[in-house]
Amino acid sequence: METARLSFGLAAAVLIPLGLAWQGPRPWRTVVFTLAYGLYAAAPYAREGRAWLALGVAVLVSLGCVLWKHPAGMPQLGVTVTLPLMAGRLARTRRASVGVLVAAVALTVWSAGTTVAPLSKDLFLSDRAAVFLSAALISVFGGGALAKAATGPVRQEILALPDSRERRAAVEFMSAGRAIGLLERGLLFTFLAAGRPEAAALVLAAKSLARVPTNDHGKHASEYFLIGTLASVIASLAMGMAARSAVGLPVL
Repeated sequence: METARLSFGLAAAVLIPLGLAWQGPRPWRTVVFTLAYGLYAAAPYAREGRAWLALGVAVLVSLGCVLWKHPAGMPQLGVTVTLPLMAGRLARTRRASVGVLVAAVALTVWSAGTTVAPLSKDLFLSDRAAVFLSAALISVFGGGALAKAATGPVRQEILALPDSRERRAAVEFMSAGRAIGLLERGLLFTFLAAGRPEAAALVLAAKSLARVPTNDHGKHASEYFLIGTLASVIASLAMGMAARSAVGLPVL
């Protein structure tokens, strides 16, 4: 189980920023996320040198991806903080609502602390929970990188089309798919990891009814839809089977 937790966790630490394309516009966030999530994956085995070695490898891989996107060298830190400076009655209302919500959360934590703390500790140290969490994140965000790479040639063909109604419709169809893809892969992984592939089939059926391209989008949009869906299914199926196998469950 130790090997599974480290493998899934460190893979997620590297692949999630790649799936979100942070290595370009947010290079330092990429490395910080890899380090933070890697520490979570390796925390129960902090006394073993192998865990720290694996974490170091993951951080180096993440740093290498950043440097690959910036061949001239590491970009400057350039931290910019923007605060929503608001004034007036609406601002006071929003600040009051935030204060109420914070107070509610604090009260909940204080009243349930004796129960939540042991459960949170057990969940944090649970190898099985870490494996499934890491596999889910790899499926959702790493699968996004796979889908983006698989649909790249079709996207280029669409962008190379002359300006027309079909091109505009296809571009609009592509731009609306990212959030749907994240939700699709998350649901597919959840059902597959739970051993309910029939429910995963319902997710695909629902997506086909809600987002199937029409004749107005053209054949390129249909190819984009089909390739992206298959890439999401492959990522979710592979990670669901791998996670179940790692914790000793049947693959399906």
